[in-house]
Amino acid sequence: MKTLVIAEKPSVAQDIVRALTPVAGKFDKHDEHFENEKYVVTSAVGHLVEIQAPEEFDVKRGKWSFANLPVIPPRFDLKPVDKTKTRLNAVVKQAKRKDVTQLVNACDAGREGELIFRLIEQYAGGKAPLGKPVKRLWLQSMTPQAIREGFDQLRSEQQMQGLADAARSRSEADWLVGINGTRAMTAFNSRDGGFFLTTVGRVQTPTLSVVVEREEKIRKFVSRDYWEVHGSFLAEAGTYPGKWFDPNWKKPPPGPDGAADPEQRADRVWNEREAREIADAARGKPATVTEESKPTTSASPLLFDLTSLQREANGRFGFSAKTTLALAQSLYERHKALTYPRTDSRALPEDYLPVVKDTMNMLANSGMKHLAPFARQAVDNNYVKPSKRIFDNAKVSDHFAIIPTLQAPSGLSDAEQKLYDFVVRRFMSVFFPSAEYQVTTRISTVEQGGKKYPFRTDGKVLVKAGWLAIWGKEAEDDEKEDDKDGKRLVPVKPGEVVKAETVDLKGLKTRPPARYSEATLLGAMEGAGKTIDDDELREAMQEKGLGTPATRAAIIEGLLAEKYMLREGRELIPTAKAFQLMTLLRGLGVEELSKAELTGEWEYKLAQMEHGKLSRADFMAEIAEMTEHIVRKAKEYDRDTVPGDYATLATPCPNCGGVVKENYRRYSCTGKPGQEACGFSFGKSPAGRTFEVAEAEALLRDKHIGPLEGFRSKAGWPFTSEIILKFDEEAKNWKLEFDFGDDKNADTGEIVDFSQQDTVGPCPVCGAPVFEHGSNYVCEKSVPTTAQPTPSCTFKTGKIILQQPIERAQVEKLLATGKTDLLDKFVSMRTRRAFKAFLTWNKEEGKVTFEFEPRTSKFPPRKTFAKAAPAAAKKAAAKTPAAKKVAAAKKAAAPKAPRKPGAGLKPSDALAAVIGAEPVARTEVIKKLWDYIKANGLQDAANKRAINADAKLKPVFGKDQVTMFELAGIVGKHLSA
Repeated sequence: MKTLVIAEKPSVAQDIVRALTPVAGKFDKHDEHFENEKYVVTSAVGHLVEIQAPEEFDVKRGKWSFANLPVIPPRFDLKPVDKTKTRLNAVVKQAKRKDVTQLVNACDAGREGELIFRLIEQYAGGKAPLGKPVKRLWLQSMTPQAIREGFDQLRSEQQMQGLADAARSRSEADWLVGINGTRAMTAFNSRDGGFFLTTVGRVQTPTLSVVVEREEKIRKFVSRDYWEVHGSFLAEAGTYPGKWFDPNWKKPPPGPDGAADPEQRADRVWNEREAREIADAARGKPATVTEESKPTTSASPLLFDLTSLQREANGRFGFSAKTTLALAQSLYERHKALTYPRTDSRALPEDYLPVVKDTMNMLANSGMKHLAPFARQAVDNNYVKPSKRIFDNAKVSDHFAIIPTLQAPSGLSDAEQKLYDFVVRRFMSVFFPSAEYQVTTRISTVEQGGKKYPFRTDGKVLVKAGWLAIWGKEAEDDEKEDDKDGKRLVPVKPGEVVKAETVDLKGLKTRPPARYSEATLLGAMEGAGKTIDDDELREAMQEKGLGTPATRAAIIEGLLAEKYMLREGRELIPTAKAFQLMTLLRGLGVEELSKAELTGEWEYKLAQMEHGKLSRADFMAEIAEMTEHIVRKAKEYDRDTVPGDYATLATPCPNCGGVVKENYRRYSCTGKPGQEACGFSFGKSPAGRTFEVAEAEALLRDKHIGPLEGFRSKAGWPFTSEIILKFDEEAKNWKLEFDFGDDKNADTGEIVDFSQQDTVGPCPVCGAPVFEHGSNYVCEKSVPTTAQPTPSCTFKTGKIILQQPIERAQVEKLLATGKTDLLDKFVSMRTRRAFKAFLTWNKEEGKVTFEFEPRTSKFPPRKTFAKAAPAAAKKAAAKTPAAKKVAAAKKAAAPKAPRKPGAGLKPSDALAAVIGAEPVARTEVIKKLWDYIKANGLQDAANKRAINADAKLKPVFGKDQVTMFELAGIVGKHLSA
């Protein structure tokens, strides 16, 4: 009879096998498990099973309506996670073995680990329970000794029942609130037709609320003028700066809203006249100096958990949270170089001291020349010692901090190497001595007319680098950031009187709060519980926050994917759709969905459940009641609009010239002052995509906008389109329509006027200029014009191709070089899947076609050290039929040798003045022109794609500035055979 041990990850299963081998005997390795006479050890790879509503309760997307809500099934079915079905089948096969009579849950020591095991066990049993006794392995350390001790102290199933109930309840509650909330808000927003997907969730929506509230503060912020008074003081040893401050300043009391004015500071003057009086009184006058200098130390930050690693990697390298997690996961899974990354702990188990010493020794003997000497220093000086700051079981949850393993990696990508070095530096830093500084505060006081004018100067000098030495140049940068003046202060003798040589005032403006970046949003999610007023709820959320380290990156990416936020550089900006959701939740009276308090309340009750103080049935009954409340509020809302803070557009109504205002669903004419509205309006969210205010303004002003992405059909499929405002003769008013670029009126025979447009580039068919026309880019000679009423060319390409908007710059590049950049938002009409491709001009087919990037292996090929095969063997192998086929295929696929560029084209007089009068090939002309442009610095400083014409180039270009994409077309006009 054998015991099946199920771990959460393959690496843990291997650790368990290594720990048990000395006491339980050697294990045989199989494809998906290890086995000896007593144990079978296998593992999941995270969640293998997820919950779902039974078939009779499931409503497919597109049929979501209040008639089918709320969805509160009496039970939940299970379904395999698609990506890991093979692993699930392998684990279930072992669990069903007749010789397996007991299971050991060796998943991670926490709520999620308990849920992963319980769902696998339930799925393995099918309709009837598996019926095999279960024990719980509870580990906080992964050393062999700790694992063996864990097996000696296995917990019973009854001991874990509270945790299991809490795990299931959290999972089912998230499903109920997320599914019903999303369907209710979607049904509410889709009342006027279409399908307006409006997702909500217990973690997603409060996270979005944090970003929206910050944006609201930014929009409402009113900048104020203030002044600072800066002086330069002359001492015997040289000059030093100082800034005036008010020594009697105190932090102001809270205002009516309960918050103090954050802009009030001791060194700010809010009146220019007063600031000027200070400057005039102190300028050129003697000053007495008092100085206080004291040593201070700075310890290294703690080890990384996932959130702190994501935050700091975003700030230092610009990596998104998703990218950092992927890199850390690769370093853990593929390279075995880092410990498990999805952790919320920044400490190590107390029995990990020997492992850390071995790790430091490995680093000291590694080939990393930039880091090995510091590891050697730590080993030689015995820096690795017991410390509660680093080794503390109480601060270790399911997993411990992220540190390097005993395996030195090789073959890392540049990004992987950066992140690995980052973790190694932090790991070594926590054991190194603190950095030591000498901090000086100097007060230079000018006395004039019975008044004192003090100026403060702060200096900070690094005395001993300590852990900062590991960070090399970065340490110097950090030092400069900490030192407000960025330099060491010149000395002043005791009793020396200095002179305020210059004193000037500097006019400044208060700034709005900064937008969130991924780094700061991760921090806000992590610390969300700290903002809760209720003591019990705040305590329940302590060190938890919104989401877990493993899910926060996915939450942010989900908000971006649903177009609730946009990423601009490192800033995260909420969209109109986000503001509309917050307005809806507030208006319906279900604001709890947007508050961190909901998570705090759940955590409090789940903790009670874990300790047997609250039943699972009672908790789930409360969740069902909350779900019904959310649906009822949305279903029964009967007012025309939802109250909110809405915009007034600057452009007047196109029908009557009245004022156009925003409400919850539409932009509507409210009429001129004293007159009634004319009835003009258009929806804010046509086909599920919400207009930004600036987009609505542009649509009203220009009568068209786009192409825009993010629309959804009634069946939920995404599409891209232009939007136009078109006058409806029957209704005698304007209405909104989609324009898919089908150019219904393109063949009317009307004369087209391109005189007000700049050309996009030369036509690849006939060389005539290409212009924008309706929903296409067309050759001048493909449509009727005054110069040529009968079209003679066929070139035309759309502004939207398979939902991918084709920007003008890309068409300019296509016409200049024959190929666009790699575009990544094409959507196949057959499979509905997105794909990437280049657009290229296919001369043989006479049209624009797709070109796909060459396929590359996901991972670079491993280096092999096999000896070269003997020449005779190679020769024999080459004669096999298979080898001949491969050779023939390679020959057929081999690119043809490029044609030699034609020569002998004669430049015009204008072009000859720049490149010379000798006959020359077209490609050589472009090269010579670029040499001339670069030599004379003619690329525009603000826009590198633009070229400014000097006296020689202006006759060639025919205007003051051209884009780089126009060069090829311009050159053609100046060359003749």
